[in-house]
Amino acid sequence: MRTVLSLLLNIIWLLTAGWALFLAYVLAGVLACLFIVTIPFGLASFRIAGFVIWPFGREVVDTGRGGAVGTLGNVIWFVIAGWWLALGHVGTAIAQAVTIIGLPLAWANIKLIPVTCFPFGKEVVNSSSARARMLPTAR
Repeated sequence: MRTVLSLLLNIIWLLTAGWALFLAYVLAGVLACLFIVTIPFGLASFRIAGFVIWPFGREVVDTGRGGAVGTLGNVIWFVIAGWWLALGHVGTAIAQAVTIIGLPLAWANIKLIPVTCFPFGKEVVNSSSARARMLPTAR
């Protein structure tokens, strides 16, 4: 039953906000990959794009591998791209919250903001995995 519900929510998500957010993350990733030193930012953006296109049934967990470099990367990411992408999540959440059916989608959209702002040191895993139950960040 849970997989059917996840599938249904993912299809509704894809039609209402997933495609637009996915394109925003891909655009941010392509722009970041233009320079060699910013390729890690592009890879982080592509990782989030894969999560944003089909988020239900998956979770973001802390890897514990961020360290000082990850913190610096998160600060740079937030200043350059994170807050713009977070505004996209807020805008689509407001549009989704207009209907009753869209309320769970809007809530999921808001829960994506922390990983949008600070992607380094995070990993996307299936909700059913033991790792997701141990170290949840965004559900």
